[in-house]
Amino acid sequence: MAGEAKAGLPGSVLFLCGMNSVRSPMAEQMARRMLPRSIFVASAGVRAGERDPFVDAVLAEKELSLGERQPQMLDDLEDAYFDLIITLSPEAHHAALELTRSLAVDVEYWPTADPTGARGTREQILDAYRDVRDRLETQLKARFATGKAAGKPG
Repeated sequence: MAGEAKAGLPGSVLFLCGMNSVRSPMAEQMARRMLPRSIFVASAGVRAGERDPFVDAVLAEKELSLGERQPQMLDDLEDAYFDLIITLSPEAHHAALELTRSLAVDVEYWPTADPTGARGTREQILDAYRDVRDRLETQLKARFATGKAAGKPG
């Protein structure tokens, strides 16, 4: 595609949010499915978090899984250099800009709602998580359109 040649795909992508328990692991799993296997994809949070069972539920609806993966902090990463860091919360964006101020790294901010504050029935809460998942999927497809069948179960 012409856009691919112009923009190119990064060799590595980090999705960064507050606690790496909801938004960034969702984005990581969907990106792993969409992007070529040659691209290194990871996610992290700026603070410690705990695994969220609602994330497992809405990823399973897309035939995705976190497996045994647990939330990790930015400080836990073996290598903090990425070609592209996509931040999903204001706190994460600030941390990424601080981390990369002397590095040639692209940082993109995708403001993404935190569904953990959703209240109501289980289904209403799941709908809030589905909304975040679907918005992230739309942004991923738009950002990384490669001609590969994005979103196709793999």
